[in-house]
Amino acid sequence: ISELGIYPAVDPLDSTSRMLSPHILGEEHYNTARGVQKVLQNYKNLQDIIAILGMDELSEDDKLTVARARKIQRFLSQPFHVAEVFTGAAGKYVELKESIGSFQ
Repeated sequence: ISELGIYPAVDPLDSTSRMLSPHILGEEHYNTARGVQKVLQNYKNLQDIIAILGMDELSEDDKLTVARARKIQRFLSQPFHVAEVFTGAAGKYVELKESIGSFQ
């Protein structure tokens, strides 16, 4: 993730948490997090095809998946306070409800 210039360098596919439960987070937050993981996993599965054949060979659904995943990656690189030392950009606070809604 850091190779892409995304800070904080946390990979949502490789990161796990015992807190990621609908009983702890609530259904909306849990389902949103799982949906984001699904899009990113589908994108990861497409990366070899993209590298070999290019984007033009993807189906329209796959192109949409790629576009969504790239937007998610950019969103996850928004100016976080913990990333200030890496990015030089001042961190910004966003309410949890707004963050969850941004992924839907």
